[in-house]
Amino acid sequence: MRRLLLAFGLLLVIGVAVALYAFAEARRDPVVRRADIALPRWPAGQPVVRVVLVSDIHIGSLASDATRLNRIVAQINALNPDLVLIAGDFIFGERKDGAALHGPAMIAPLKGLHARLGVFAVPGNHDHATGLPVVARDLAAVGITLLRDKAMVVGPLVLGGVDDAASGHAHPIYTMAQMRILPGAPVVFTHSPQIAKDMAPDMPLLLAGHTHCGQVVLPLIGPIVEVTPAQYRCGMIGDGTGKVVVTAGLGATGVPFRLGAPPDLWLLTLRPKPGA
Repeated sequence: MRRLLLAFGLLLVIGVAVALYAFAEARRDPVVRRADIALPRWPAGQPVVRVVLVSDIHIGSLASDATRLNRIVAQINALNPDLVLIAGDFIFGERKDGAALHGPAMIAPLKGLHARLGVFAVPGNHDHATGLPVVARDLAAVGITLLRDKAMVVGPLVLGGVDDAASGHAHPIYTMAQMRILPGAPVVFTHSPQIAKDMAPDMPLLLAGHTHCGQVVLPLIGPIVEVTPAQYRCGMIGDGTGKVVVTAGLGATGVPFRLGAPPDLWLLTLRPKPGA
């Protein structure tokens, strides 16, 4: 009996230690990942563009509050980006009033973002669930442009923002059709990378979030929850026709834990493709 109690106590201590570590990981500053990507249709004489890609803030969770978001905004600004892209899921949870309840905490921090070409966003499934009109209003108030199946010229880029596929709102074919009639190097961004299957060969770069890179990834087992096909779980993927970049995001959903999948953001240096 004594040995059994000791074993139980040891397991309890280990469990608490792992939970505390996973909570600290969920609140840590994001890892900065870097990539250099060459794109076709680059306008002559235009300089390279430094893009910061972030997603999944999930404000309102125990892992994401205004204090942490202020710190991350300072981290982003220190990278001196030309363009900031936020790939959805600003809000935590699925309460219908979640955006009204949690959204105010993100307004002041996001207002501090600086990028010469602007800050753009697309919605995520949690934004649709918790009150997208409120999210859209809050973003507009701090100068962030929300794209929903819409394309526009941003510097040397043609930026196509596709609405969220995970909640059934994405229209990538329509967005790509808009992109083709605009001058510039094409970049598609969205919340869920599952639209990668819809990308045409003339759309060589897709940027996304949603997966949290698994959020809790156990050794020898893998992620507890898989929300997209495994090949689009995390990082930079070459899918045969182009590149897909999936960020782990900043926050957490469900439990406020991360294990084996730290928060991250991407600093992408986009430049003209040689000979294009």
